[in-house]
Amino acid sequence: MIPGMGWSVSFVLGAILSATDAVAAMSITKGLGLSHKTNTILEGESLVNDASALVAYRFAVAAVTGTAFVFWKASLEFFVLMAGGFLTGLLMSTILAFMVKRIQNNRLATISFMLLMPFVTYLIAEHLHVSGVIAVVILGLGISRFSNKVFPEQLKNQSKNIWDIIIFLLNGLIFILIGLQFPYIYKNINSADILPYVGYSLVITVVALLLRMARVFLQKFNLQKAFSKGKHRITADALLDFKNSLIISWSGMRGIVSLAIAIGLPATLSDGSAFPQRNAIIFISVVVVLFTLIGQGLTLPWLVKKLSTEDEG
Repeated sequence: MIPGMGWSVSFVLGAILSATDAVAAMSITKGLGLSHKTNTILEGESLVNDASALVAYRFAVAAVTGTAFVFWKASLEFFVLMAGGFLTGLLMSTILAFMVKRIQNNRLATISFMLLMPFVTYLIAEHLHVSGVIAVVILGLGISRFSNKVFPEQLKNQSKNIWDIIIFLLNGLIFILIGLQFPYIYKNINSADILPYVGYSLVITVVALLLRMARVFLQKFNLQKAFSKGKHRITADALLDFKNSLIISWSGMRGIVSLAIAIGLPATLSDGSAFPQRNAIIFISVVVVLFTLIGQGLTLPWLVKKLSTEDEG
């Protein structure tokens, strides 16, 4: 649809905008009385979604920079990246659990290890040429599992507060970087292309929302079908009603991950030429993020309250 943007570059843009922002969704819906199941789905979604988006982004950028794309080879490499990341994360979480159990009485040392281990895990996984993001996700799941058995409630709260501060600072840093780079991107785009790019961004936002709604409601139907037939051990608690499905569909805002990997695009290819459509990709990514945060973000609280009112009625 976008002039001059071929399939490989389009896949880069698609990978950038495929990651949803669970932090934004949870911040907006905080205090609105969402069910535990909906919160769990929204928070858990980003664990695999962000990781798979980053791996897809890696393949798409490689295709643009000249690497020949062969489907079966890419699929095999994708599996190796994911499996390797899983094993690395599992090993590092086992090591961390072993260490923490022996120093749990020293709160300062425990929290220090908890803060440092994700970064160490990511670096080790990337050094082994497997997915660092998946490794950190698995490490986080491992920490969550043994922390419930080992850590007192006060220590868990202290650790959570520190992570909240780090997340807040990193989010702010990404938006500062975007603010510094966006004027440069804007100046290097032909002024006649600005409005068309905004229009393309709006189309992408609508299409992404419709695809998400279709997928969520299809899953709702599949769960009900499996439950009625007694397949896959689906319980009644796992079923989605119309309200939860609509809220989950509407909560697919794009945000910090999309912005971070957009500005991380290489400026040049291996032969020294400019990365094709780089400015257009970053500009469209920023506008799509703004459309979802403003459009879906501002209407999400109203939607939740409206559905809650109808349920009470």
